[in-house]
Amino acid sequence: MAWSGELSSQFRPDSHLKMAPASKSAGTAAPAPGKPLKRAFFDRSVHEVAPDLIGATFLVGGVGGIIVEVEAYHHTDPAAHSYRGPTPRNRVMFGPAGFSYVYRSYGIHWCANFVCEEEGSASAVLIRALEPTHGLAAMRRRRGVDEVRALCSGPGKLCEALGITIKHSELPLDRPPIALFARTATPEIVAGVRIGITKAVELPWRYGLKGSKFLSKRFPR
Repeated sequence: MAWSGELSSQFRPDSHLKMAPASKSAGTAAPAPGKPLKRAFFDRSVHEVAPDLIGATFLVGGVGGIIVEVEAYHHTDPAAHSYRGPTPRNRVMFGPAGFSYVYRSYGIHWCANFVCEEEGSASAVLIRALEPTHGLAAMRRRRGVDEVRALCSGPGKLCEALGITIKHSELPLDRPPIALFARTATPEIVAGVRIGITKAVELPWRYGLKGSKFLSKRFPR
């Protein structure tokens, strides 16, 4: 299914800084997001959805920011949770696109994923990092840190900042408390290998906003 909801205006680094200022002040005005993303946005290849999420706005209960880093996981990928088939934990991945998949990593951190492709495909995008723009006071309280760059610079960090837990798994991505909005400009995207996995480590399925200060890890030059 083709997606045509993205605006085609050219992205410029200076316009991005104005749209999402890296201010430490919780009173700084948040940027205006684009059109709401519907579940149909996710009903296509995970390799199309993943880079198209860079620059989109992700909110949970009104708290969140601009997606600056993601990773794609396909059902044919040995690193994907769905690779060996459905389980009680990953069953939502085998359902229709446009739902959340939340799991605990190493028994410590929650990680948020967006299910993609047709029912039965079991592919998803892991949200790795956000540029905080909405609800900074709540994020700081939940994370116990003040530095804006440290609030959402990792999948576990952003889930803690947005208050995401297992109760947010299997929820539709286009209904409260989750809200997703299309990017309003076309960003410059970089790609590289994924992080923290031991299988299929050579696949360049991590995508990020070039030059962002909010990545979990820099991309090699």
